[in-house]
Amino acid sequence: MSPVDFQEKPYHRLTIYRHENPETPIILDVEEGTSILNALLENAIHLQHNCGGVCACSTCHVIIKQGMEHIPELSDEEEEQLDEAVGLTLDSRLGCQCKIYGPVTVYIPDQSIYLGH
Repeated sequence: MSPVDFQEKPYHRLTIYRHENPETPIILDVEEGTSILNALLENAIHLQHNCGGVCACSTCHVIIKQGMEHIPELSDEEEEQLDEAVGLTLDSRLGCQCKIYGPVTVYIPDQSIYLGH
């Protein structure tokens, strides 16, 4: 039996700015291929996700400030869901759909409009 060649995935910098504290970033090192939503949840940072992160709502809406080239292109399904997002911009994406493949900076808009937040 031969040993398995195990290589760790690289990590990338995820910088987060939140509506409630826009001057102070949160900086995470995230394993490549992790979604923005999962990276936040794994680090106890709240991001609404009413559908459970399956691209069936728009509550995990984030705005990509830098690094759009380091996340997958917008799918038709994501684009359709984004049409429902509050405060939509040209750089809006769904955190559940954005897997990280390089350094990314995001802004989490006001989520107080969602019940229970």
